[in-house]
Formats: sequence, structure tokens, C-alpha cells
Amino acid sequence: MTTDELTADEARHLERAVELAEEALGAGDEPFGSVLVGGEGEVLAEDRNRVRTLDDPTRHPEFALARWACGELGAGERAAATVFTSGEHCAMCSAAHGWAGLGRIVYAHSTEQLTAWLSELGVPPSPVRPLAVREVVPGLEVRGPVSAFTDRMRVLHRSFWS
Repeated sequence: MTTDELTADEARHLERAVELAEEALGAGDEPFGSVLVGGEGEVLAEDRNRVRTLDDPTRHPEFALARWACGELGAGERAAATVFTSGEHCAMCSAAHGWAGLGRIVYAHSTEQLTAWLSELGVPPSPVRPLAVREVVPGLEVRGPVSAFTDRMRVLHRSFWS
């Protein structure tokens, strides 16, 4: 997928998710960022990875946005929302997304890509099996990876792990 396949607003939201990933890296966290966008195109919430800065392995931005959405939005609003994220959700975040009843996901790089990049760098495997979102939440509309962002995300992950 390329940015040509995204609308201008979708590309802007995905760009913001990547900026949040850069902020996470600058704070000492793995580079992940996410933006929750409502059905009318308004930004509802955003977050970045906080695993290391808060010493909590569950502080992924996708999980945080699912929690926020459950507390702040009705079921219909959650279903109409889109999560724009720098990386495809991990299994934990995919499950949270599914249980929260959130709508589609648009991501810059895939779990498969990240797994390959980390393997190239000699990073030990995750304690959780790397699964694609659709393996955890069948039928969910998922778009990605978006090739215009993947090289940039690869550089961010290489920077974190090097």
C-alpha cells in the first residue's frame, strides 16, 4: 500500500502516529505511536509507547486508546473510529481493540516486517507470539503496511535496538 492509496486526511493521521513513535524513541521507549480518529474525521485521542518510561510492559499506545475509548465513547462511536498506528497491533493490543469494538486500523509497518527487522538486529523474540491483527480479530478492516512510512519506521526501530 502506498500513500497514494490513502486520502490526504488518512496520510496526515498516519504521519502523526509516526511522529508519536519518534517522540517515544526520544523518551527512551520503543518507537510506537497511535491516533484514534472518530467517524467524522476528528482526532479523539493519541498516545505513544510508554513501556520503559513507566516500567509497564502493557503501556502500548493501542491498548491505551482502547481503554480510553471504552471510558469515553459509546459502542457506535467506537465502531466508527479508526486507529492510525505506526506499527501493526501486537496480539495484546489486537485483542483490546477487538474487545473494545473499535473500527478499522491503518498501520505504517506490519508485524511481519517488524519481526524480520528485529531478527536482523539479533533482538531476542518477544514473549508473545507475533500475530497479524486479522489472526486475533477476524473480519476487522485493516490497511497496511503503507510503504511510504515503512523505511522511516525501520530506521526508528534500528535506532532503538542498536
